[in-house]
Order: sequence, then C-alpha cells, then structure tokens
Amino acid sequence: MTAPTTPRATYRIQFHKDFTFADAEALVPYLDEVGISHFYASPITTARSGSTHGYDVVDPTRINPELGGEESFRSLVAALRARDMGVIIDIVPNHMGVAGGENAWWNDVLRRGENSEYACYFDIDWREKLVLPILGDQLAETIASGALKVEQVGGRYVLEAYGDHRLPLRDEDQATAATDDIAALIDRQHYRLASWRVANDELNWRRFFTINDLAGLRAEDPIVFEATHALYFRLYAEGLIDGVRVDHVDGLTHPAGYCRNLRARLDAIERPADAPAGPAYIVIEKILADGEPLSTDWGVNGTSGYDFMEQVTALLHAAAGADPLGKLWADVSGRSADFAPEELRARQELLAWQFDAQHRRCVAAFLELARSTPECAALTKGMLHRAIERLLWVFPVYRTYGTGSAAPALDAAIRNMVRERVAQFVPPGEGEVVDRILSWLAGDGPGDTALAAEAVRKFQQLSAPIAAKAVEDTAFYRYGRLLSRNDVGFDAARMLLGIDTFHEAMIARARDWPMAMLATATHDHKRGEDVRARLAVLSELPDLWRTRVEQWLVLADPFAKGVDPGDAYMLLQTLVGAWPEGLAATDAAGLSDYADRVVAWQQKALREAKLRSSWEAPDEPYETRCHELARALLDPDQSQAFLDDVTAFVARIAPAAAANGLAQVALRYTVPGVPDLYQGTEIADLSLVDPDNRRPVDYSSLRTKQGEGAPPKMALIERLLALRRQHPKVFAAGDYAPIAVTGVRADQVMAFRRMHDGVTLRCVVALRCADLHLTDVGDWWGDTALASGEKVADLLAGEVVSVVLLEPVAD
Repeated sequence: MTAPTTPRATYRIQFHKDFTFADAEALVPYLDEVGISHFYASPITTARSGSTHGYDVVDPTRINPELGGEESFRSLVAALRARDMGVIIDIVPNHMGVAGGENAWWNDVLRRGENSEYACYFDIDWREKLVLPILGDQLAETIASGALKVEQVGGRYVLEAYGDHRLPLRDEDQATAATDDIAALIDRQHYRLASWRVANDELNWRRFFTINDLAGLRAEDPIVFEATHALYFRLYAEGLIDGVRVDHVDGLTHPAGYCRNLRARLDAIERPADAPAGPAYIVIEKILADGEPLSTDWGVNGTSGYDFMEQVTALLHAAAGADPLGKLWADVSGRSADFAPEELRARQELLAWQFDAQHRRCVAAFLELARSTPECAALTKGMLHRAIERLLWVFPVYRTYGTGSAAPALDAAIRNMVRERVAQFVPPGEGEVVDRILSWLAGDGPGDTALAAEAVRKFQQLSAPIAAKAVEDTAFYRYGRLLSRNDVGFDAARMLLGIDTFHEAMIARARDWPMAMLATATHDHKRGEDVRARLAVLSELPDLWRTRVEQWLVLADPFAKGVDPGDAYMLLQTLVGAWPEGLAATDAAGLSDYADRVVAWQQKALREAKLRSSWEAPDEPYETRCHELARALLDPDQSQAFLDDVTAFVARIAPAAAANGLAQVALRYTVPGVPDLYQGTEIADLSLVDPDNRRPVDYSSLRTKQGEGAPPKMALIERLLALRRQHPKVFAAGDYAPIAVTGVRADQVMAFRRMHDGVTLRCVVALRCADLHLTDVGDWWGDTALASGEKVADLLAGEVVSVVLLEPVAD
C-alpha cells in the first residue's frame, strides 16, 4: 500500500460477544476480495459485560475479553497484515460505563470519595456528595422495602441494590457493615442514593447526554488522558492499529486541544520497521451543521462521515416535493409543515426537563463569573438563566470552541447568527445580558479568566447534548414531512441539496479533507441507506404519494382507533421505506417477521418523540394500539387490499429507488475521501434504527452473491473498489472538477472528473429519475449532454451510473 496507515476503503464492524475477533478474522479473505483495505472496528476495550456496542467502556486499559482478548486481536491483525490490510479502532475518550459495579475507577471514587486518585478522572462537582440516581423509589421507601442489602463480595462488604448495582462501602465501615443500621451506613458514604427520577434535577456529575450509566471523563487532564489512552498508544507503537476514530469529540472540554494532543502523541511514537509507516489516521465523530466548517488546524484527517451522508442523501431529493409533502404532513397530523417549530419546542422542553440540573450549574458558573467583576454586578441569576436558556433554544451548531480567554475565528460567524436568532426571544432590556454571554464565549469578556473558562466549558458541554437529544432524538421523531430527511447530522428543514452546492462541497473536501470518511450507513443511523434512497423518490411523486396515503388511511381506519394520525402516517412511510426486497403481499410468515421489526422501531420512535409515550413513563396502552395497527396492516387475513396496494406501490418506485441507491454508492466511492462500507450493506440496506441496524450479518450468503451475477449494488461496489485498488492516487490525491451539463434534463445529471498524474476518472450519475423507466431512455434524456458534446443517453446506455477511466489526450 502506498500510504499504509491511510485507508483506501474501510469496512465497519460491530464487535460484541456474539461477533468476536475470531469471527472477523474469518472474513479477512472475503473483505480483501471485495477491495477493503482497513477494518474499522467498534470499540475494542473492555465494556460492560454483554455490551452489544462497546461504548460503555469500563476498562480502557485492556482489550475486551468477551471479544477474544489481546491474543485474539493480535491474530486478527496478523491475518490482515498478511494481505496488506490494516485496522482503525473506535475510541471513547468522553465517557465510561459506570453501572453494574464493573468499573474499578468509579468504584474507587465511590469508596474513597474526593480522596480517590480517580476522583479527578470524572467530571464531578464535589461541593456535595456524589448523587447516584439508581433507586426505583425514594431512599426511605427503598430501605423500608428491604431492596438494599449489605453483602460480602470478594472479602469486602458492598451495598446491593436490586441485584444489579453493587456499591462499595467506605473502608472505615468494613468492620461494622454487617451489623450497622443500614440507613446510618448509607448516610456515611461518599455518595447519596436517590430515585432515578431526580437525575435530571439533581445530578452533580456530567453524564453522556441523558444516560445515567455513562459518566463523563475529564480528558483535558493530562493524567486522565494518558491513563485512558495508554493502550491505544501501545497498540499503535506495536503496529497493531493504524489510527483511530474518536467518538463524540464535542463532549470534551477542548476538542481542538484534545485532537492536537492526540496527533502529537501518535506522531511521536516510533513504530517497528515492519509496521506500516505513519502518520496515524485520525477521524472524529463530529456533527457539522449546514455551512459549518471544520477547522483545519485540529490535526485530524476529517470527520467519520455524517456530513457526507447528509449531503449525498439531500442530493437525491427533489425540491418540488417540499411544499406538497409539508402540506400533506400538516393535513394528516395537524402539526407544523415546517421543522423549525418542532425543533424550538423540543429544545425548550428538554432544556427545562432532562437538562435542568446541567442548565442550573451552567447558570451558577456564569453568576460566579459575573460577580468577579464590578461591571457585571447587576446581572442577576434570573437574567443569566433566561439568556442562557434562550441562546440554547436557537443555537445553530453543536457547540463553539472558546476557552474563556480566546476563541477560534470560525466561532465568530456562529455567534453572529445566534445573536440574530435569539433577538425575538430576549425579554425587553435584557439584550445586554445575551451580549455579555456571547462576549465570554468569544474570550473577550470581563472577569476572572479561570471562572470564565469554567463557565464557557459548561455552556459548550450543554449546547452539544441539547442539539443531539432535542433535535435528532426528539424532534426528528415528531416531524414527519419525509422521514428520509430525518437522520443523524441531517437538516430536516431542507429537502434538497442542489448539484452546484454539492460540487462546491466536494471541491472544498478535495482541498481541505481529502482523507475524511465517506459514510452512508452507520451503527447510529435512523434508517438504512436504501430506506432513505427509496423514500427520497416520494419527493418526486408527492401527488401520487398523497393519493396512496389517503387511500391507505381509509383502509387502516378500522385498526387505527385511538392512534394519532401523525403516528399512523409515519408508520406508513416506514412500511414503504423499509419493505423487504421480495416480500410478497401473501407471505404471512415474512410479513409477521417484518411486523416484529416495525413494532420494535415503533416503540422506540414513540418513546423518543416524548409526545404520547416516553422511556421515563411509557404509555403502554397507547403503544399497544399502535403496535396492533402495525400488525393488522401486515396481516394478510385482515389487510389484503392494503398489502396488495403497498407492494404494487413499492414495485412502482423500485427502479427509481434502486437508481438512488446506486447513485449514492457511486458518489461514495468516487468523490474525495475514504469510503466506509457498514457491515452487511454490500446489498440492500433496508434497516431501521438500532438495534435493527445491528442485526447479525449473514456473511455466508454475501459470499455466494460475489462475482458474476452479483446484485447491482454489490457489483458496483466491487467494481469501484477494484478501480481504487488499481489507481489509488487518483482517488486519494486527485483534484475534483465539475463537468458542465446542458440540455432538457441538465438538473438531473451529476458529472465530474478526478485527475492525478495523467490519470482521469470521469463519473456521471443520474439523479431524481422516478419516471425514467416508464419511457424510452433516449427520448427521456433528449438533448441532455456533457459540455464535451457527449449525450447522456449514450454515456449511460440505459444505466444510471457511468464511472470510467479516460484515455490521456495526446499532445
């Protein structure tokens, strides 16, 4: 490989106890044949027992024994190296799993309190006892019920709660723990037990989003950084990994400083002579808002690809569908046709509820800062509370990156946008308070610099989870104009990304981020890449879609009593979007299996929306009514007419959906960047949100589909990966030049060239072609042609993608 640590193409693998390093090793020959250069592994460090994802790390110093441990990992790497392949691993610097008593560092903090050597590892406010919201009821009632017991484990007494939590007791209490009064014993600990319901209001340590089982780490502390990264540095030094993907970088105190430090530490490591040469490949999980640039001075190779997933998906949609689909959603649901009101309401609700404790601590930090300077003495707690609240209502990005004493230049545009957006919500006379907070975010506000750093940190570590939970995990489940536009990192308010805008983004990518990842499916996506590709067709056929929906709602009415129309409409979109290939309207067994998947999605969607049910207080009768509707619609004995019509409609849009799927494959493997292939998506990815998108992959079936006669998607992937293997430099270092298109359908053709060292690759992709298969291809394209004069109808020759190497032009 020319640049061994930089991937040519990655393959994302989700490791867990039922898919281990040994299982992955058996796939090495297959993935080499496909054309993959690097395994892209989910976290390999020791996670909570039975973890299905690995992000609840309990010991970052050890490779997970459930995955096979270090010996098995070494065997996997050896098999990869034998084929000139490498490994990128996912790392989790922002948080650790703290439930179940398996985290030794957390246990030591519970046992020793602020005197623990690990107390500085976690982001805890030690002005009071550490709050543990793990009880099902108030403490007094829990004690009275006998649910708390003192037991001896490994020669030490611990406090057991509900059998799942084993809490260490202070050393001072070991001698008397068995005979002590349990209420008095608990009162003496370094932690305060509380009901899980108080977490949003009383938690005094930073958690990951709203998950009480994941505690935030202080990676900005050099001691914590070295302790949590020692294993990664050793693996890189031994040539066992080639780089890392950093999970949730925006949760860290100083993402830029962290990334620069990580780059410096990895680049300073001397690797064995027989190991692939550096520098290390580093990408970050970073959600970029529309128009938000990633600073080029962080020392990373780019993001892990959510930005590209948004761009290429938006490219598939038709602008003409925005208004009629918005009207259809409003007519059916009674909710807003626009996304903005849903986002605002979700931000307001979650800030006042799930993030109340974090919000109040942020306000307290700014109040202390204000009181450190006479010119801010008039700022009251209430004023600061209102200003911070309203800023967070309208914040357009995950976060800014100020340090309290400075801020990057890129933040200025964000602050200006926030100032404009927030004006309508600021109480009369309190605009100055907003300006003051923005000045502190800019690093030029008055007061004590240490206090400013702490206040800014708290704001920035609050704005990111508000964006994630309120927008992606709440509003996206409430707003149903078109579900293909509601996914991680997406702008649901925008239906289409134009071809020229996409070209501009790719030119910038070639200039600034030629090695960033290109993803269209991930372990976090809400809908598989081919679900989105299929639903995108609806934006081209809004009138036909309305006709079908109106008919289906009539057919569904006998089963939909008590089901909100908006929920019923999103169910219909889901049924169409994720309809399994080849599933017949009379296949009772297949339809029943599909119903199980849909019901699982439905439960999560209803609870995440938090309108008629929630994780905190599930409305099981309402959920049951929704599930019964889904099952009735997928039952041939009850809904044959509906099933016949749905399957006919899916067949009607299938050619356009397949064309969309091939278009995004072609672009993922040809535009600047490193393409990632999520496990199992070599063929149609019709998955729903996790855990559906993490189902076991049938690799034996995939292998039988390889080669001649492979499904079109797999065949295109293999052909493009073969091109990347044969001409790596044109993909890794080639520039990106749009090709002008003229003619009647110029707005439905995307064409560009990649050029490097005499080699030219030309890519032509048809877009938004819902009616192409209904007419003669030549007539449909008409006079549409490239600037060179070549007709698109001839170039595509009945296909929707053309990727070719052009012969060099003689002088």
